[in-house]
Amino acid sequence: METYAVFRTPQTILYGRESFKQIGVEASIRGGKALIISDQVMSSLGYVSECQDYLKEKGVESEVYTGVESEPTDQYVAESLALLKESQSDVVISLGGGSCIDTAKAIVVLATNGGDLADYRLNKKVAEHTPIPHIAIPTTAGTGSEATDVTVITNTSNDVKMMVKQPAFMPAVAIVDPLLSISSPQHVTAATGVDALSHAIESYLSKRSHPMTDTFALSAIQLIAQNIENAYFNGDNLEAREAMSLAALQAGMSFTNASVCLVHGMSRPIGALFHVPHGYSNAMLLPAVLEFSKGACQKRLADIGRIFQPSSATLTDEEAAEQAVASVQELCRTLNIPNLKSWGIEQEAFHRSVSKMAADALDSGSPSHNPRVPTQAELEELYLTCYDYQFRSEHKVQ
Repeated sequence: METYAVFRTPQTILYGRESFKQIGVEASIRGGKALIISDQVMSSLGYVSECQDYLKEKGVESEVYTGVESEPTDQYVAESLALLKESQSDVVISLGGGSCIDTAKAIVVLATNGGDLADYRLNKKVAEHTPIPHIAIPTTAGTGSEATDVTVITNTSNDVKMMVKQPAFMPAVAIVDPLLSISSPQHVTAATGVDALSHAIESYLSKRSHPMTDTFALSAIQLIAQNIENAYFNGDNLEAREAMSLAALQAGMSFTNASVCLVHGMSRPIGALFHVPHGYSNAMLLPAVLEFSKGACQKRLADIGRIFQPSSATLTDEEAAEQAVASVQELCRTLNIPNLKSWGIEQEAFHRSVSKMAADALDSGSPSHNPRVPTQAELEELYLTCYDYQFRSEHKVQ
């Protein structure tokens, strides 16, 4: 750890059942007209109109942008930013998954600081002016984006996912209501749940971890280990949904301060080139990356193994680290997480892209925080391994 550590969070976090109903109160404190960034699914479920009703009760007018589809792109940013300016809204509300939240993060900064999002990569341009207040309301238990100062937007001109991390991108308010996640279908529950797990594990293994991030990471891992299968097989189990929502929030607070590592560095190029949603690509990569990294983080990986299998408390660190990898493999099998091949990515196209993906991953900076930092050649080989990786459990330690 460095000589000092930083821990940033939203100014206000509302968590728990029916906290969504407080959106009118939180918005009215910060503005008189809101732009809601959401998608067609949230609109069809009635969440967008419900949000508008809560705002209206507190005298807040609203406009709606529901153009976000899957992974966020610079096109969504341009469209919603234009509507923000046209409507003269003074508060932004994101309602949906990480794509909606990341889109909103981008426009609230660009509205007051100008330029293109690409200008802010690697801190080439730093946001100096206070962004428009952003209230983030996640409807999945996965990305943790409601509690991070990171946005990831695909540049459609070069198929690169632009990761931008600056304090200005942190939402002012996070409202985490587990009731909103009940609508998540089974496959989304699986992918977002393992996404949250990857956030927690990577922040715990990161070279930039510190005691505060460790506390949230380990709590998130334990909540996920104990509840994800219940949320997957029994989607209406509110206690499991609540635990997963809390885990995703904690994992978000942890990784935004400790950084993610190799999984995320590898997943962004896959999403940009092959349009695999972020949660799925992280879930596909996590077991193989843990196998690649385990020799360089045995003690910490052993801590994770003992969380998944409390009966393994007497195992050596080497055995418990192997248990961690096996437990994640088995979880992915149980949740029917696909590999890249079974997702439908054509093998020849994938192989042609391996060199570019490895270079883009290294360029993002995230792999440098991994316990074992890969070379370009090692990263290319790891991509090939992940393509048809089998989530096997035969190495499980008894």
